[in-house]
Amino acid sequence: MHFIPFVCFNLYLLIASFFPDVSGRIRMDHVARDVEPPILFLIFLILTALSGPVYFVLSIKLFKKLDLNIFNNFSSSENINLDWLRKLVYIFGIIWTALIVIAVIHHVFHLFSMTFCTDGLFLSLSAFIILIGYFGLKQKEIFSHDPGNNHGYITEPKIKYAGSGLKEADAKLYIKKLNDQMESEKPYLYPNLTLPQLATDLEIPSNYLSQVINETFGLNFFDFINRYRIEDVKAKMADPKFDSYSLLGIAFESGFNSKSAFNRIFKKLTGQTPSEYKKIKSGELH
Repeated sequence: MHFIPFVCFNLYLLIASFFPDVSGRIRMDHVARDVEPPILFLIFLILTALSGPVYFVLSIKLFKKLDLNIFNNFSSSENINLDWLRKLVYIFGIIWTALIVIAVIHHVFHLFSMTFCTDGLFLSLSAFIILIGYFGLKQKEIFSHDPGNNHGYITEPKIKYAGSGLKEADAKLYIKKLNDQMESEKPYLYPNLTLPQLATDLEIPSNYLSQVINETFGLNFFDFINRYRIEDVKAKMADPKFDSYSLLGIAFESGFNSKSAFNRIFKKLTGQTPSEYKKIKSGELH
């Protein structure tokens, strides 16, 4: 579907090449300003110009959907949040828009150089594709999969439970199984824990487990698991056995897999940085 405009434009150029009266008026510059370009050619140029902002907006929507999917299915966002791609899309979107504006000014007021616009677009697009390939190959999760997992991820942008088949009795059973599992097995200590993995361990369908977590605790899966990790960090801070551990060492022992994620989540859930919290607790003890 996305290639249809491209194919149509090239078919138009191919057919127009057999008609000198038409092809002679197809120009990207303004050398022959007394000759008006064909209407259909102008329409294709406008669609080309608009395609950049349209795809930019669609990409932003997909990133928002990705963020929701991460929070609903994963306990850690490292290596799967695609921040590098988000930055590339923002940068390229700004460059594309700026060059298109310059191209419009060129066609309307005959200012600037069309070569600058076309070369700038081709150069930035080439760099964009190369960088996507480079960072994409380094994104190992792109190539990972778990064919043996019968539980699916929650991929709906907005989870709706109005038509859910979960019965109240089953929900209570699932809550008990979940609480028991969190207390006894401590699955949150596994840094890459996912909703399907926990659902498999509990023998609960992923959608029901997600519903139980959302409705009972008022949290998404990401925050639910990381609350346990933060509480585990607090407990270890107060435990003399961990006095020789650094804050980062305690964080790793509690299921976090990066310093930045630990600091960000700890501040979000407690309102304090880990070091601030430790100083306050140390002062209370002394």
